[in-house]
Amino acid sequence: MNVLQINSSARTTGSHSTRLAGDIVQRLGHATLTVRDLGKAPVPALDEAALGALFTPADQRTPAQAARVAQDDALIAEVQAADVVVLGVPMYNFGVPAALKNWIDAIARAGVTFKYTDKGPVGLLTGKKVYIALARGGIYRDTPADSQVPYLKAVLGFLGMTDVTFFYAEGLAMGPEAEKKALASAAAQIDAAFGETVAA
Repeated sequence: MNVLQINSSARTTGSHSTRLAGDIVQRLGHATLTVRDLGKAPVPALDEAALGALFTPADQRTPAQAARVAQDDALIAEVQAADVVVLGVPMYNFGVPAALKNWIDAIARAGVTFKYTDKGPVGLLTGKKVYIALARGGIYRDTPADSQVPYLKAVLGFLGMTDVTFFYAEGLAMGPEAEKKALASAAAQIDAAFGETVAA
């Protein structure tokens, strides 16, 4: 089993979302693990230069354009090879981190990870299980202020990843007791999903 862990926190140490994502990975047992930490190695934003590279035929790209496309190709290959994708996602200003949005922009490519048909778009990253650890300072689950879950469901589903499970750690910025309660709740959610012992 190939597991791809994406950490999207800006914190390279002390991140709750990264730790929870790691806890999920441990429950998956023996696997080939690829970890991409977007805080340590950010994915470039989708800008005019990137669009120019992507829309230039491969045999006509400059060396710089070829290198830019190759960066995204590597990210796409990682997710294509994965049987399970685990995302660590903090909430920043009611949304997902810009680093995660950049990663999504990099892997969403027409004709490669999705295609347009006469019946509408079809995702090509199928047959994968996705686990998402959400870390939030406040409490947003099932409220109109939670833009993360609808967005992630929509964009991952568009790419063909429809089997998605969310784990919530909420109230992390509401004091020490609230933080402790939030982490205990997230741990209990993970226990409920995987069982209380680490998979063999």
